[in-house]
Amino acid sequence: MHIYRTHTCNELRETHAGQVVRLSGWVFRKRDHGGILFIDLRDHYGLTQIVVHPSRTFFDELTKLRLESVIIVEGIVTRREPTTVNPDLPSGAVEVVADVCTVESAAEQTPIYLAGDEDCAEELRLKYRFLDLRRESLHANIVLRSRVVAHLRRMMTDKGFNEYQTPILTCSSPEGARDYLVPSRIHPGKFYALPQAPQLFKQLLMVAGFDRYFQIAPCFRDEDARADRSPGEFYQLDMEMSYVTQDDIFAVVEDVLHSTFTTFSKKRVDATPWRRIPYREAMLKYGSDKPDLRIPIEMVDVSAIFRDSGFNAFAAAVKGGAAVRAIPVKGIKDKPRSFFDKLLEHAKGIGSKGLAYLIWDGDAVKGPIQKFLTPAELAALAAAGGMADGDVTFFVCDEPEKAAKIGGDIRAKLGRDLGLIDPNVFNFCWIVDFPMFEKDPETGATAFSHNPFSMPQGGMEALETRNPLDILAYQYDVVCNGIELSSGAIRNHRPDIMYKAFALAGYGPEVVESKFGCLLNAFKYGAPPHGGIAPGVDRMVMLLAGADNIREVIAFPMNQKAQDLMMNAPSDVTEKQLRELHIRLREQKPQGT
Repeated sequence: MHIYRTHTCNELRETHAGQVVRLSGWVFRKRDHGGILFIDLRDHYGLTQIVVHPSRTFFDELTKLRLESVIIVEGIVTRREPTTVNPDLPSGAVEVVADVCTVESAAEQTPIYLAGDEDCAEELRLKYRFLDLRRESLHANIVLRSRVVAHLRRMMTDKGFNEYQTPILTCSSPEGARDYLVPSRIHPGKFYALPQAPQLFKQLLMVAGFDRYFQIAPCFRDEDARADRSPGEFYQLDMEMSYVTQDDIFAVVEDVLHSTFTTFSKKRVDATPWRRIPYREAMLKYGSDKPDLRIPIEMVDVSAIFRDSGFNAFAAAVKGGAAVRAIPVKGIKDKPRSFFDKLLEHAKGIGSKGLAYLIWDGDAVKGPIQKFLTPAELAALAAAGGMADGDVTFFVCDEPEKAAKIGGDIRAKLGRDLGLIDPNVFNFCWIVDFPMFEKDPETGATAFSHNPFSMPQGGMEALETRNPLDILAYQYDVVCNGIELSSGAIRNHRPDIMYKAFALAGYGPEVVESKFGCLLNAFKYGAPPHGGIAPGVDRMVMLLAGADNIREVIAFPMNQKAQDLMMNAPSDVTEKQLRELHIRLREQKPQGT
């Protein structure tokens, strides 16, 4: 017999009745029923009930033993009485009557309670994360993550991709977030950077001829925490492909993600191919480039209807360049006045000047702005929003981008408050046709809109003949339930097109060569057309686990201030370490001096 266990705590069934077994695990719960001690013994796999009779020499010791102590139990498997069977446990039809017990590791009083649903402060949970990870739900999330990563690897390998590792110590890159810098000991005054993504390396692998690359890649960005973003580090399913079109990449991603979400969730997953929504359409209809398609509300541009209307507040604004977004909602005319007042308060809280609305009530139209509109204008608004008896249309008027953002926020709030979001579905879509350039709101100059390294649609001809603000890029996002899983692009692999694109954004060739010299140099020696994407592993698992916060699917996350409370990081270092790195800390002046 093995010195620790013959079976796991989730393994015993009625067929094991009469066998002598040995189990090891943590004391999860204890109950004293009429002098007989019942212990729920827990290991990684599950629970088994242990019965300890008072005649056993170790009875008193186990009675006094604290929860979460580790014990080794040897005893006989017996069937439970029918009235005591626990159908919620795989091992719930049996119990082990203890004959021998050894306390392998006695626990102190735990600072957090693990045997129930009692919640505690996140700071305490993160400080004692090794205990927090024993919780059933969190433990299951981490196991789910492991299984998802294994599935992703199998899928990618089966599709002919090879996994290659890219450097962790690299150079600082001019990407969107701040770098984590690592000082060099042997090169005084110089720094490595942790990679924000393996972007340049995976493109260089394509230039090197590896054709299909993937990696479960760690990425490091010095950015603030959000519910769907962990500060410091995160992991992504990084992939790149040569000689591919945008459609080829979509086909791979849809197959891999659809398989992953159907394998690890019972929710309904959109069939492939997934809906493709141009960026400008997404901003018009949903006010967001990561729309939650579970909400059955689509905004409509009704600026033209208000331009010459008697509602001067909107009419004057539209003539001055503003836009009016209508948010049509079905069947809510009977909502109390307080509902509309609270929504107006919310709108003002997110920067709106107000929130107008109309209520379609039978043959009549009611609402604060009804008296300013003609029957023809009301009919046009009804047709634009598909309004019928019982429906309500809300209106936001502001600069086009601001109106879209505010309208999108209100749309999302209505979806939540009205219970319109189906919790049992995963709605996927692609956002495509992002603008290559945009106008800088402060200077009015042409600037890159998103990814400067993506291929402009139309190539060199578009850059030379079109208004830059009309040029679209081969950029795309994959979105699920309002969460962006990843951005990707068909890359610009031609130096001449790269020089021209950067020139339109105000950068001379010397800037391109100094900042992106390695990539540019590589492209001069024969670069295949290539593209890729990198869906976030953390966000995928968060969706699959039904977690509200990404920290619930990461084994050892940082808090919102990018601190590891368990390991006390970041921490001070010694003066000797600083001298070896040629670093001297500047004394911080008190604020206000």
